[in-house]
Amino acid sequence: MAEYLASIFGTEKDKVNCSFYFKIGACRHGDRCSRLHNKPTFSQTICLLNLYQNPQNVAQTANGTTCMISDVEMQQHYDDFFEEVFVELEEKYGEIEEMNVCDNLGDHLVGNVYIKFHSEEDAEKAVNDLNNRWFNGQPIQAELSPVTDFREACCRQYEMGECTRGGFCNFMHLKPISRELRRELYGRGKRKRRRSRSRSRERRRSRSKERRPDRSRERRRSKERAGRF
Repeated sequence: MAEYLASIFGTEKDKVNCSFYFKIGACRHGDRCSRLHNKPTFSQTICLLNLYQNPQNVAQTANGTTCMISDVEMQQHYDDFFEEVFVELEEKYGEIEEMNVCDNLGDHLVGNVYIKFHSEEDAEKAVNDLNNRWFNGQPIQAELSPVTDFREACCRQYEMGECTRGGFCNFMHLKPISRELRRELYGRGKRKRRRSRSRSRERRRSRSKERRPDRSRERRRSKERAGRF
């Protein structure tokens, strides 16, 4: 019996423990869920709840109309956010194996940032410290996450462009960073990143300015960055 219970733990057959929380570290029912959310006491992975604010979701004018943001602006905004968080956390708390940001719209997943550290000790240190810090004018909510395999947590249909549930899917829709930034953060030049990140960021901004000559947009982006780490 004990072997059977262990084999179904965290699966849909488990009538006691929530399979969604076990797989993705979040559940749309929250505290109202009829099954247990077994929060880990140690883990390599932490979750920063609702940290990323997608401009396409929140950018509205006073009269309620949506502000148009180009794909280039959107990717640049996201890359800047991703690099800032990745570099800050790795420099202060330890080596990061993987970082992912949810592009879902459901309250339990929207803007969630998952960081998998190389060691459990680094993850614990990060959670303890980050809960006393602010980002973008808001207090950070950090917790240890049960997620260890993001392949199990991700929506495979979304990755193939076939998810019919859209942003309200209960599995992770992970927002991709640019190839250039991925090479910089995860590639062979990782050790040199601390010295070169400022220069690379300026190069990307310079290229963006060439494509986007409107200075008012740059001023708007500067305001969005106010109050970060």
